[in-house]
Amino acid sequence: MRTDITTSLNAWKAYMDCLVRCARDAAQNGEERPVQAFVTISRQVGAGGITIGEKLALYLKERDKAATCPWTVFDRNLVERVLEEHRLSEEFAKFMPEKKVSEIQDMIEEMCGLHPDEWALAYKTKETILHLAYSGNVVIVGRGGNLLTRRLAQGFHVRLVGSMKKRVTHVQEYYGMNEREAVEFITEEDKGRKDYLRYHFDKDIDDPMLYHLVINTDLISYDDGAQIIGGQVLKFRVKCIFPSDVGHVSNVPDR
Repeated sequence: MRTDITTSLNAWKAYMDCLVRCARDAAQNGEERPVQAFVTISRQVGAGGITIGEKLALYLKERDKAATCPWTVFDRNLVERVLEEHRLSEEFAKFMPEKKVSEIQDMIEEMCGLHPDEWALAYKTKETILHLAYSGNVVIVGRGGNLLTRRLAQGFHVRLVGSMKKRVTHVQEYYGMNEREAVEFITEEDKGRKDYLRYHFDKDIDDPMLYHLVINTDLISYDDGAQIIGGQVLKFRVKCIFPSDVGHVSNVPDR
């Protein structure tokens, strides 16, 4: 069952309000806000990315005592965040898919004035993801978040995979699709995401070396997956001594 978008946006607004308060308090006290951890989740369609992301945020909200703001998932609401941050019309939201628009279609639509340049929108999306990662206490699902933030040591990067059979079942339940629709949706979106990373980062989304952890959700339940990731993030927090300069290279190789 899909999480209500209003609930998602309310969580995002609460997170942003917290950042404002933290910044104001730090300025008044002449202090710097402690560097915070963040998580990126790359996933095959139907492998439970959003579900695990939401469970992970809840897990960390309860256990991450060093968090300065509530852990928040950014996925569907990420587009709205981009539009607000860059003062773009809501009409542009539909032109920001998580897949590569064909170059021919892009050229034709741009010539006809149907939407802004894809690369400009991609740049704004990347900029927003980096802002969220710098702020920390976020679970960023998709959009090449692990590659955008690979130089930030406080990031923990996860890839979720699963069999087509299990993923079809999940998509049917999550989106209310029939089996044929689910198979078509998964096939198209998996290809789109692979193309998106290849197009914008020249990387293979299935390369396990891009992640700290790869989880097969056929074998690991969503609840257990969230707990495994959350436990690793808490250990990761303790082991990492985050400097004030958060732009140093992480232990995920820049390949």
